[in-house]
Order: sequence, then C-alpha cells, then structure tokens
Amino acid sequence: MKRSAVSHACAYTLIEVLIVVTVLGIAGACVVPAFNQTGVLRVQAALRSIVSDITELQSDALAMQQGRAIVFDAAKNSYTMCRVPGTTVDPTIDGISTSVIGGALYGNATLKNVSFNNSQTLIFDELGAPVTAAGSNTPASDGSLEVIGSGQTFKITVQGYTGRIVVAKTAGD
Repeated sequence: MKRSAVSHACAYTLIEVLIVVTVLGIAGACVVPAFNQTGVLRVQAALRSIVSDITELQSDALAMQQGRAIVFDAAKNSYTMCRVPGTTVDPTIDGISTSVIGGALYGNATLKNVSFNNSQTLIFDELGAPVTAAGSNTPASDGSLEVIGSGQTFKITVQGYTGRIVVAKTAGD
C-alpha cells in the first residue's frame, strides 16, 4: 500500500497581511511628526552651546584669575570668546575661539536683541562676575540675548552681580 504525499504550501492569509499593514501604518504615523521637530531640536542645541560657552568662560575667568569676555556679532550669528588682559576687549588679538550659530547644523537659528550694558559684549572679571567694562570692578546689570529659530524664541539672561544664567522660552510651541 502506497501512501500519497500531501504537500502543503506555506503562505500568509489575507488577515495576517492586513494586520501587519495596519501595525506598520500606525508606527509610521507616530514617527512622521518626530521628523518635523528636528529643526526645534537643532535650535535648542544652539541654545545649549551658547549657555555652555558662557558658563565655560565664566569658570575660566575664575580659574585663571583674569577677565574674560564674549563678543557677540548678531549680524553674523557668531560670538568670540576672548581673554581680557587689560582694559580693552579686542577679539582679533585676544580671541580664544569663535562659534557660529545658524546654518543647517543649528536649525538656521539667529541671534537677536543682544544687550549687555548697552553693548554686544559680556565681560566677566577675575572672579567670574559680570562687570560693566573691561578692567572695571563695577557690577553689571542683567544682560540678555535671544535665540530665534523654527518658530521658537528663547531668551538667555545673565544676571548682574551673580552671573547666574537663566533661559526662558518666550515664544513658540
């Protein structure tokens, strides 16, 4: 007596295919909005870079017991960290490093409304406290700048006397 071989074909049912397609559709719907927020994250990265550099320069002033300054150039979306060996701040001579904010890396962020004692220069004395001018011991008043991009505006404030840095979101989602 011979047995006949029965072969079964392996395949997916229509229900299994529909379930997989539905799950992939839901996953895709969750991922797409996250791609739209990369610009926001890049602007926040610019914000963190600025705050980090201000904090680093303030600490450097204290560690080296020498004045330090950050000269902002809102027109070029850049700033230069400088040594302050005397009573003047000259980024071309005393510059430590220059950072450019903007472009695709930082979500096309821009620097606006830079005001530190009516100038675009934030100066720390040898103790890391903000002062009104290079070589001065007169405490500075609060100063600030804005970082704008991807529909958001952030304000960085450096408080007078203490040098404490406060970041506040002033516009956007």
